Amino acid sequence: MDPVPQTATPPATTLLQPSAVGPPRETAAGRMRQLTTARPQLRHLAVIVPVIVSAVLNTHRLAQNGYANIFYSAGVKSMLRSLHNFLFVSFDPGGLITVDKPPLALWVQAASARVFGFSPLSLLLPEAIAGVLAVALLYFVMERRLGTAAAFAGALTLAVCPTFVAVSRDNGVDPVLVLLMVLACGRAVRATETGRWPTLIGCGVVVGLAFNTKTLAAYLIIPGIAVAYLACAPGSLRRRIAQLLLAGLVMVAVSFAWITFVDHTPASKRPYVGSSTNNSELGLTFEYNGVGRVEGQAGGPHDVAVRPGAYVPAARQLAVNNAAGAHARAHPPTSASDHTAAANPPPAAHAPITASKPAGKSAPKATTGREKDPIPFGGSPSPVRLFGVGLGDQIGWMLPFALFGLLGVALLLVLDRGGSERQEDPSAQPRGRRDPRVATVIVLGGWFLVEAAVLSLSKGIIHPYYVSALAPGTAAMVGAGAVAFVVLARGRRRTWALVLVLFAVPATVLAQILLMHREHYMLWFIPALAIGAALGVAAFLAARRLAAPAIAFIFLLLLVTPTAYATSTWLAPVEGTFPVAGPRHFAGDGGYGVNQRDLAIDRALADYVSSHHPGSRWALLTVASDTSSPMILFGLDAGALGGYSGTDPALDGPGLARLVASGKARYVLLGGEYSLRGGNGATKAVLRACTELAPSQWSSPVAYPFGLVLFDCAGHERELAAS
Repeated sequence: MDPVPQTATPPATTLLQPSAVGPPRETAAGRMRQLTTARPQLRHLAVIVPVIVSAVLNTHRLAQNGYANIFYSAGVKSMLRSLHNFLFVSFDPGGLITVDKPPLALWVQAASARVFGFSPLSLLLPEAIAGVLAVALLYFVMERRLGTAAAFAGALTLAVCPTFVAVSRDNGVDPVLVLLMVLACGRAVRATETGRWPTLIGCGVVVGLAFNTKTLAAYLIIPGIAVAYLACAPGSLRRRIAQLLLAGLVMVAVSFAWITFVDHTPASKRPYVGSSTNNSELGLTFEYNGVGRVEGQAGGPHDVAVRPGAYVPAARQLAVNNAAGAHARAHPPTSASDHTAAANPPPAAHAPITASKPAGKSAPKATTGREKDPIPFGGSPSPVRLFGVGLGDQIGWMLPFALFGLLGVALLLVLDRGGSERQEDPSAQPRGRRDPRVATVIVLGGWFLVEAAVLSLSKGIIHPYYVSALAPGTAAMVGAGAVAFVVLARGRRRTWALVLVLFAVPATVLAQILLMHREHYMLWFIPALAIGAALGVAAFLAARRLAAPAIAFIFLLLLVTPTAYATSTWLAPVEGTFPVAGPRHFAGDGGYGVNQRDLAIDRALADYVSSHHPGSRWALLTVASDTSSPMILFGLDAGALGGYSGTDPALDGPGLARLVASGKARYVLLGGEYSLRGGNGATKAVLRACTELAPSQWSSPVAYPFGLVLFDCAGHERELAAS
C-alpha cells in the first residue's frame, strides 16, 4: 500500500477564500480573518451564543415533563434493579421482556439515575445535555473547514430547530443518536484530511455506538462518509478502499457486539426481545426497526386491525359486574370486622403500593385549543412529505434554504477548484479533491440528502420526531449556503448568487407562510416576514458590499418563527411517546404520564393486588407496556405479557401456567393500551381459563375504565396449560 506523507496539520480553511471572490484586497473582514486565524480562541467564542440558546430551549421548565416517555422510564427503573436487567435492557423488574431499542442511550440514563437518584430530571437532563453538545460539536466540525460565520449560522439553526428541541426535552434515544452521528461526521472529515488509519477507524467505532442507540438509523450517514473518503482522502485509491473496508469491519463489530451477546445467551436465561417475532435482536434490527420502517409493517399507517384475544367483550363485562353486585347484595357483611375481612384477606409479604411523592411537579394539562390526540405518523410517501401534516411544522421551516444552500456551496467549490490563490501562496490550503471544504460538504450534505430521501419515501412507520435526525444536516447546509451566497455575490460569478438567493429566500418564506397558516401560528408576523425578506433580497441585489449584512438579516429573520415555535415546548408537558413542538399539538400529562383519574385507577389496582397474595415476581401482568409503565414507576412489580405493542409472542398459556404454579405470577389485567390488536397466546389463555374480577372488587373509581378487566389465575394452572 502506498505511504501517505505525514505533514503538519494545516491551518483552518473557510468558504471566504479570495479565489472565488476575486483578487485579494486588504479589508476589515480580511483583517478579522487574519486575526482569528492567528488567535483561534477568538473564533471559538462564537459558539457561546448557540450553546446558550440551546441550553435555555432544552432545559427551561424541563421538570414539568415528569417521566415523559414512561415506557423508557419504566425500563430504566427496572434496569436499576439488577445487572441482569441492565445488560439486557429489561422493560419490567421481573425480566420478562426487553425494551425494543438497543441499550446505549438507556444505559446513559440508568447511569445518571444511579448517580443522582431515580427521578424525572435524572432521565431528562442527559438528553437535554446531549442536544446542547450536538450543537457545539456541529459548530466545531464546520468552523475549521467552512469558517466561523457558517459554523455560527449552522449551530444556531440546529439549536432552534423545533423537532430537535422537542426530542431534547424528552427521554427518548434521539438526542444521543444525533450527537454520535455529528461526532462520527467530524471524525470522518478529519480522516479525509489526514488519511490516518486510527482516525477513520475511530469514526467506525462512533458509528457503531450510534447503531447501539437506534440501530440502522445510524447508518444513514455512511454514504456521505464513504463518498467523501474515496473522493477526498490522500493516498492511492487502493489504499483508500482498504482503509474504508477495515473501518467498516470495525464498525460492524462494534454495531453487533451487544446483539451477538444477547442472541447467544440462551432464551431461558434472558428476557424475551421486545417487538420481535422470533426472540432475536438481529431479527428486531432488520425487521421491526429496519426494513419494516422503510417498506411497511404491521402497526404502521393504515395497517392496524382490531382482533380479539386481549380484551373482554362488553356483554361479558356487564354480566360479571351484575353478578358481583347481586352477590354483594345477597351476602352483606354482618359486622364491621366481617366487612374488613371480606374486603381485605390476610395480606401477603407485599405491602400496598403507595408513592412516596409525586413524579416531579405535574403541571395541569393544557387542553384549550390543542388536538385531542397526538399525530402518530407523517403523511403518505412523497417528495413533499417533509412539508406535510405532522412533519412540516417540525422540520420544514428552513428546508428550502438548506436545499438551495447546498447547491450554492457546491457551486462555489466547483468554481474554486482551480485553486488560484494556491498558485500565489504555496502555504494555502489545497484545492480540488483535497480541499477540506469539499469533504465537509459531501459528508454533511450527503447526510442531509440521504436522511431527507429516506424520511420522504419510506412506506413504514415514520413518527414525526424521526425528522430530528435531519436537523443537523439541514442546519449545516443553511449555514454553509448562507456564506456561499455572500462569497459568490462578491466574486466574478455574481449572477449565480443572485439566481440562488432569488429562489432560496422566496421559497423559504413561502414554506413558512404555508406552515404558519396551517398551524394558525404567528399570523400577525407574516407581513413583517414577507416585507423584511423582500427588503433583504433587494439589498443583496443592490450592491456587493451589502451582500453580507443582507444575508445576515435574512437569516435571522427566517429564524424568528421556528425559534418561537420551539419555545412552545415550554407551555405544557411533552407528549412522551411522540414529542413534538407546537402550541396546538396534543400535550402530555407530566408526572407518571397519566392524568389524575387514570392514576387513581392504577393505584386502586396496585393496592388490591399487593394486598391479595400477588405473584412473587410479577404482582400484575398487563397486555402492553404502556398500561403497566405507570405502576412500575410508582413501585409495583408489574410487567407486560405482549411487550410494547401487546402482541409479542413472549409467553403462551403453558408458559403462564408454569409461572402461576410456581407462585411467580397470579393477577393479569386485560384491556388497556393496544389490547385491540389481538394479544398473544397468554392473553387468550387468560380469557378462557382465569376468573374475572368485577371492578367493584378492586375498588375501581370507574367501571371498566378503558376496558380494563382484572383476572385472578390462581388455581387455574391446568386450564391455562391446556389453552
